Amino acid sequence: MSCTETPIEPACALRSPASSDPLPARSTGARASPARRRGRAAVLLAAGAAGAGAAVWTSAAVAVWTGAPAPAARSAAPLVASALPERAPAAPPERVTLTADDEDAEPGTLEEQRLRLFARMRRELALPDEAMQQVEAIFAASPVLGQGNPALTRHPMSRSECRRIRALSGIEPAREPACGAPGMVPLFDPTRGQTAADAPVCIDQLEFPDVPCEYPVVHVRAREAALLCRAVGKRICDAHEWEGACAGALRDPDVEYEWARPRNEASWHHNLLREKVWSYGPAKNHALCGTESFRTPGCPGGGWDRCGSNTYPAGAFPACRSSLGVFDLHGNVAEHMSLPILPEELARYGDRGFTEMKGSWFAFSSMEVHADDCRFRAPDWHATRLMSRGSHANYHLGFRCCKDITPPDGAERDGGVDHQGARGAQR
Repeated sequence: MSCTETPIEPACALRSPASSDPLPARSTGARASPARRRGRAAVLLAAGAAGAGAAVWTSAAVAVWTGAPAPAARSAAPLVASALPERAPAAPPERVTLTADDEDAEPGTLEEQRLRLFARMRRELALPDEAMQQVEAIFAASPVLGQGNPALTRHPMSRSECRRIRALSGIEPAREPACGAPGMVPLFDPTRGQTAADAPVCIDQLEFPDVPCEYPVVHVRAREAALLCRAVGKRICDAHEWEGACAGALRDPDVEYEWARPRNEASWHHNLLREKVWSYGPAKNHALCGTESFRTPGCPGGGWDRCGSNTYPAGAFPACRSSLGVFDLHGNVAEHMSLPILPEELARYGDRGFTEMKGSWFAFSSMEVHADDCRFRAPDWHATRLMSRGSHANYHLGFRCCKDITPPDGAERDGGVDHQGARGAQR
């Protein structure tokens, strides 16, 4: 969750590669072999056939691999493969031509990685040209912002495998008219009788860019996360909004913050009284989420040139989903959020809060270095103002965005409400 992954190790600076640096060696020891990946795909396809009869597939064709092991870099050219072996001598199978998934072949440079990401954002999110120009300008100002160092990153799951899993599970991106953007869900508190119609805010179902089966954006500073959310017509989320999305109940800010108390004191008190739940239920189970990847051998705890972003495609774990419909709140990447200390620092009023990191990341099954239940608040690791140009970034740290349904109300912010003493009301 931090540059060091533990609060006791010294912090390490994020450094872009210099022209004189040697090219980092590619790590292959922990990467699944092509045969193993083919076997896992076959199991998924068989499970889908057994559990759902005839599976309904997305428009993207699935490559079928036969014969010799696939090459390390898959070609984008069409592949010709036979259908399943004949099951009766009188009815030989038809031959079919399937198109290889060119998005499974990883680009060799950061520039190529970004170009492909931007193209998919335009296609999937229908963002206007002005929004995409702002997004591209934010990326261009950083030497490392993207989906991980291509020379080091080894993703444990392909995009096509993610799409097969989601198709077998019948998962489609949410389309809530009140949210005004695809792939967002409303946040509310069903424990108080609220429904989606009462929601004041929506949240991305997936980590940014909020595109199903795309790898999350990493090496992003909190400032850049806030700017990217604004560029696409949203905003960074407050800590209590992320927590509510995870736990399945969005509580009022006056309940969730110790206004005007020092941060460490307020977080300690919050953690002492919090309920311990995970997005998928009341008991911790890392296997349900994207936590079983690996850290690059030799990675010291952070840095572009030593640590690969070995993430999963977003939304690839159907069980890692909250009751409000939000995925990957545990595992894959930890996430930047805003932590307000005063009521006027709530993100709905502007990006005025402090940095906060939520959730856990892709190797957490073997490196559980802090709690990752829904309402846990971290100590002030790498704490700065949200918009500080020196805010933290790392190889396993991303973000997601929120969007207000109801407009900010000045009376709500400055109307003289007593913000003290309400914390225990909904504990």
